[in-house]
This record gives sequence, structure tokens and C-alpha cells, in this order.
Amino acid sequence: MSRVKVLVVDDKENMLKLFGKILAEGYELTTAQDGARALSLVAGEAFDVVVTDLRMPGAGGFEVLQAVKARHPSTEVVMMTGYATVADAVQAMKQGAYDYLEKPFDPDAAALVVQRAAERKRLRDEAASLRRELEGTYSFHNLIGKSPRMLEAYRLLEQAAGLDITVLLLGETGTGKELAARAVHYHSARKERRFVPVNCGALPPDLVESELFGHARGAFTGAAGAKPGLFEEAQGGTIFLDEVGELPLPTQVKLNRALQEKEIRRVGDTAAVKVDVRVIAATHRDLKAEAAAGRFREDLYYRLNVFPIRLPPLRERVEDVPLLAAHFLEKHARAFRRDVAEFAPDALRALTAYAWPGNVRELENAVERAVAVAKGRVVGAEDLPPDLAAAPAAGAGEALPDLPLRDVVELARDRVTRDYLVALLRELKGNVTKAAARAGMERESLHRLLKKHGLRSDDYREG
Repeated sequence: MSRVKVLVVDDKENMLKLFGKILAEGYELTTAQDGARALSLVAGEAFDVVVTDLRMPGAGGFEVLQAVKARHPSTEVVMMTGYATVADAVQAMKQGAYDYLEKPFDPDAAALVVQRAAERKRLRDEAASLRRELEGTYSFHNLIGKSPRMLEAYRLLEQAAGLDITVLLLGETGTGKELAARAVHYHSARKERRFVPVNCGALPPDLVESELFGHARGAFTGAAGAKPGLFEEAQGGTIFLDEVGELPLPTQVKLNRALQEKEIRRVGDTAAVKVDVRVIAATHRDLKAEAAAGRFREDLYYRLNVFPIRLPPLRERVEDVPLLAAHFLEKHARAFRRDVAEFAPDALRALTAYAWPGNVRELENAVERAVAVAKGRVVGAEDLPPDLAAAPAAGAGEALPDLPLRDVVELARDRVTRDYLVALLRELKGNVTKAAARAGMERESLHRLLKKHGLRSDDYREG
């Protein structure tokens, strides 16, 4: 493990020597005998912990604290002070210092304060790293697709992230509703708090209210103690109610009240609990039709339908299939540690011709299987699930007539163009200069075209 970097600032040489002994093991110690030197060091280097005297000639501890927090907000600062300036040290803590040491102090106590400050810095850095990873994983840019319908969905999702309102995601099973919900949460003001996903269709009917809203002790047989529900677990954050249309009507009444009053009541309890939770709901059902048929409460439908966003099925955005397939190919080849790098033209034709009733989820499963069974670097049609070849094509039945002619022409052109580029790169072994000359276009233009179709010239080079 890397050593903890500590800067100690004090105008007394004996104090610097003392810290040299206190922090002899496990620390990388830097010292400064005045505030000006400390400011210079902080400007060019990041430390885990800064221990600084409060009163020094020239720049004092407050100036050091301000400089550290301005340049490196996660660095922890410990102030050293005499009895007469304890009040100033407390004021420094209000401005961001971690703790203070009152002189004279016990060396072991000082070592413990520095250790705790370093541990706090480590935990905060890990939390920030995890948050960046989550934001990157669920970035709107990672929601793959360039079709007009998906671009419109991305625009609405990004808009919803900045609005603290209820969102209703509509779409068939497998269209990526939970991924979209997480993207909204991790780009909202609530991203620091929990995202709690709930599959409403999977909750036992007799326990659904207890799971969502919690229960009091003795509320029912087996309730040995009080238990908070998922709404309370999501306090300050987001609760994702997937397949909300599956909730029983009595639970819908309580959910409607929770949305209206921003409070819940645990089963068997009379006291209300205030909840500050953003609700994102999702369903594959037509809730308006369900409400008209009496299977879904109309008042709840209108309360959920504040900001509806429809995620289109894959058959309505066939042009996104090659991009998604390439993404899943890379993902599962890496997971399986297999050198599988591309699709053969016959495999791509099969993928883009299939109607994908299971949508993106079914596509990923098909590509995962293909990566597992492929005999070489190229996935052929024979590596795909057998039902892809036997099923009706997405463009052969009722799907394509629903599209404007220009969209059909654009789709066909995209398919032909991608097949041409794959064949060109394979023949010329990934040499972009030769490929551009053969295609009769500028090298930069070919690079843009390759990027558009999710192709990388490196995948076709030998060696």
C-alpha cells in the first residue's frame, strides 16, 4: 500500500523533529518551518493530511487551511494550538479543519488524530471514486443508440435528471428501463443518496405493503420487531418502481397517498413518517387503458404520469442493432477473455433482420452466447441462436411499413455501408490509408464513418 503523505508546518524545529518520530513508520513526511513555505508546497503537491500550527510569523494556520481546501478539498487539515487560541482552532474546524491538537499534546494522541484524518481522507476518496465510476457507468453517453427515437429519449432523460419530479418510463420488457432510471438518478441532485430498485411484480402479494412501507412490531404473525420499508431506505434518494402496473389496488391507494402527502405509514402503525423520495416508475403496460378497465387507479396514473418517457423497442430502431451488438461483443469477449473481435457479414445481416421481441436484453444474451461458442475471432451466423435465422425479419413484416420511406432507405444504406467497410478493412488488414484510397474518400472522412458504424481499424490488423 502507498504511504500516507503528511505535511507538518510549525516554526519550532523541535516540533518538526517530534513529528518525525511520531510518524516514522507508514508515513511520507514533509516539513515546513513557516506558512509561506507551506503555501508553496501545497501549490505544487497534494498531501493526505496537513498538520499546521495556528499562529506563525507571516502566513498562519488559517491561510494554510484556506490554501489547502482551495486546491485539494479532500485533504484533511489538523490545527495545532496553545490554550489561549483554542477558540480559534474551533473556528478553523467550522471552516473545514478535521480536528485540533492542544499543545502540549501526547505523542500517541497526535499519532491517532493523524491516523484518523488519513483514514477519513481515504474513505472520502474511495466514495468519490465510486461516485465517478457510477456516473460514468450510467452516463447518458453510455446509453447506446443513434436512431432519432433514441436520441429523443436521451434528451428527455437528461432533462428529467435536472428536474426533481416523478418520472414514468414506458416500454416493452428488455428496453433498458432500469438502466435509464439509474442514469437519471446518478445525474440528479440526489446522486449522493441511495437508488433503491423494486420489482413490483416480484413482491409477494401478502407482503407488498410491508416491503414498500415497512411494518410495526406485531403488525402480523412473524413481525417480531419494527422494520422500515423500501421508501424509508431510499430517504433523500430515488426509488425505482419497476412494473408498477403489477401492484395490487389496495397498495396503489397507499402509493398514491405517499406521492401526494410525501409521507408513509408502516403496516400496523398509526404514526406517519415523512419521506423525501424521488419516484421513478416503469411499466410495459398501457396504464391509461388499465385505468379505464378498472385494473389501475386513475388518480395514481395521473400522479405517476408527470414526465412520461417512452423507450422504443429494438425493432423500431434497427439501425442501433450493429452498435449495440458491437458493444456487447467487446463486453463479453473481455469477460470471457476470448479473442473474439467482429461479426461476419452474414451474422450482421441476421442480427439486423431479426425482430427482437425481447429487445436489448435478448440481443445481449444472443451476443453473449455467440462469443462463448465462436471458434475464432469472427462471429458467424452459425454462432447465433438458431431461432434468429428461423424467425421473421424485422423488415419483412409489419415493422418497416410503420417507418417513413426515407428511414427505410437510410436503414438499408447503413447496413450496406457497414458490410462494405467490414469487407474493406478485412481485405486491407485494417490499413485506413489504403481503405480510404480504395473507397475514394479522405482519410478523416473514413475515420468518421468507421466511428459512426462502431468499427475499429485495429481489430483488422495482423499481429
